[in-house]
Amino acid sequence: MTEGMVDGRASRTALVDGSGRPLPSFEGMSAVADAVLYEGYLLYPYRRSSPKNRARWQFGVLFPRPWVEADGPVSPGVSGSADSWYQQTECLVRVRRPGAVLRLRVRYLQLQHKQVEDAAGRPVESLACDDGTVQLTFEEAVPRAADLTVALAEGEHTFAVGAPAGTDAQVLAGGAGRVVRRREEVRASTTLVAERLGGDVLRLRVRTANEGRGAQPRASRERALRHALIATHTLLGADGAEFVSLIDPGPDLEEAARSCRNDFTFPVLGGPPPTGSPADGAVSPLLLSSPIILPDHPQVAPESPGDLHDAGEIDEILTLRTMLLTDEEKREARATDARAAEILDRVDTMPPEVFGRLHGAIRSLTPAGGEGPSGARPAWWQEGGDDGFSPATDTVLVDGVRVGGGSAVRLCPRGRGADAQDMFLVGRTATVAAVFHDVDGSIRLAVTVDDDPAAELHGWYGRFHYFRPDEVEPLGGTDVPDPETATTSSPGPTPSEA
Repeated sequence: MTEGMVDGRASRTALVDGSGRPLPSFEGMSAVADAVLYEGYLLYPYRRSSPKNRARWQFGVLFPRPWVEADGPVSPGVSGSADSWYQQTECLVRVRRPGAVLRLRVRYLQLQHKQVEDAAGRPVESLACDDGTVQLTFEEAVPRAADLTVALAEGEHTFAVGAPAGTDAQVLAGGAGRVVRRREEVRASTTLVAERLGGDVLRLRVRTANEGRGAQPRASRERALRHALIATHTLLGADGAEFVSLIDPGPDLEEAARSCRNDFTFPVLGGPPPTGSPADGAVSPLLLSSPIILPDHPQVAPESPGDLHDAGEIDEILTLRTMLLTDEEKREARATDARAAEILDRVDTMPPEVFGRLHGAIRSLTPAGGEGPSGARPAWWQEGGDDGFSPATDTVLVDGVRVGGGSAVRLCPRGRGADAQDMFLVGRTATVAAVFHDVDGSIRLAVTVDDDPAAELHGWYGRFHYFRPDEVEPLGGTDVPDPETATTSSPGPTPSEA
């Protein structure tokens, strides 16, 4: 076994079995993993004075346990936006050959308080320097990571993933003062447990826990964050083995996948998507367990020119808005955080041809001037092609039953190609609000979940879950009520407009 820290502390490069094979590489997931790491780190307009930047650090935050449980135990769930003291990933891996190796990396941000001091050493909120720059007191963060490399076999391994306290000082130009950056200790560990389920299949459990006691139980959230792991997520790579998708595990492993328990995080396959759909389920040698729910094989759009914003935003819109910031607003943004300054530099120097690509690309529709598989253009492409559609009264035949607005259904999202969030609604009952014909010629049922306490509000706003007809099971066994007498919620936008 090899273990240690990265990001300037210690690294591990040797393989436990001395085979000479390279370690599983996380290069193919780096852009997405960085997007998770910096999701919500700093929001437009990137200024300290902006109200939205006064309530930061919302995803994958692991606080000291006494602080989290001051009012009682946490309630486990897949949402990484809930405060917790631990994060647990369970996934399935199929061993393909003897001597398989597993590499695990835990990544997070450590809070760093940036304090500006004047020439007399007094703490100040802001300071103007002789070179025209401004320094602001603010909360920054330092990326941290820890790796573990082990032979892929049954057993348990625990390693430290915390970070030490530290202080750095930077003297400002012209003797105007200095910037002092302080970090408090983060104490945490990760435990990996591998359990054989039968044959060549193992269940892996990765549990990262904050073991610190630095924050008092009734301290403010801002104070407790100094001892927290922020935006915590886990990367897994296998050499000689493959991870099984929990979204599309295949029929043989469907029950085993359903039994995996994931708390405050959710694992998805990493790397590029496959060219085909294997009959026995989706697999990959890479896996990302993120506090933000993602689909299998998440990718940053190739049109995005590097690290703009947090890669989870719409580059074109935020780039245009950033261009419209006044000189004073840009000055404050640069003084707020180094990442904000980098965004401004990229936007200010972006070539026109790169900016033009930010408008996006359509990858799922018939090419312009072309025809669909049946030889006919999609109805949406023709002028007046949507005439005659009525979402509130249209119906569709499902298992011999006509389903439309007001129909009761059970949700049965298919594993392959389903949205990860839809998988959490398996078996729930819902009411159909409308039948929509999508721009690609497919049909979607807009539904509200029956046991959702906000179902009526969602219906009023027109915010629905959307499922294909083959992803629902009609309840009651009768056709939809007559449209003239049925009561339905007001239909909302089509999936392409939502």
